[in-house]
Amino acid sequence: MPTLLHLDASPLGEASVSRHLTSEFVKNWKKANPEGKVITRDLTTSGLTSLTAPLIGAFFTPKESRTPEQNQLLVLSDSLVAEIKEADEYAIGAPMHNFGVPSVLKQWIDLIARAGETFAYIDGAPKGLLQGKKAHFLLATGGVYGAGSAMESFNFVEPYLRTVFGFLGVTDTSFQTAGGAASLNYGADREAFLLPHVEAIRARFAVN
Repeated sequence: MPTLLHLDASPLGEASVSRHLTSEFVKNWKKANPEGKVITRDLTTSGLTSLTAPLIGAFFTPKESRTPEQNQLLVLSDSLVAEIKEADEYAIGAPMHNFGVPSVLKQWIDLIARAGETFAYIDGAPKGLLQGKKAHFLLATGGVYGAGSAMESFNFVEPYLRTVFGFLGVTDTSFQTAGGAASLNYGADREAFLLPHVEAIRARFAVN
């Protein structure tokens, strides 16, 4: 049974462009995989935490040597790691915040990027342990930061996500970015703005 992990990182709720795109992606994925399973996690309401010295210590303590306190610290991280391991594909929605990923998405990455769980060092070289999986990133940016644009060099979202997921072994990635979303704040028609991105998602599944 194919499994999709659906993550959202925008704090804007129904007003979010990236959430609209992930919703459309999941809807079409379900049609293409009627027997499939979807794991949904809203990163803005998941109680994610930043890394602390005790948590890092728990990460690197062998399971059989962990204290009850360390096991408790790892409950959330272990759950997140289990989700990303279980899923065959990921649909990750996020806006650009200050040229990078939202803080909650960075927190999630810090909690799932764990030595011995999602990557390892073998003979001194890193090896991603999330092999054979696909990641689809559905992004929204206020300005236009695409290839060839005047602001391309300010886009640290796509290079960062490609690097991190590649390090974890996920090299089959796709990016769909709704650039120029700030225009919606100045009277642009939301449906017209979203339409080409929605159609691109539907076309992806029509082909596949």
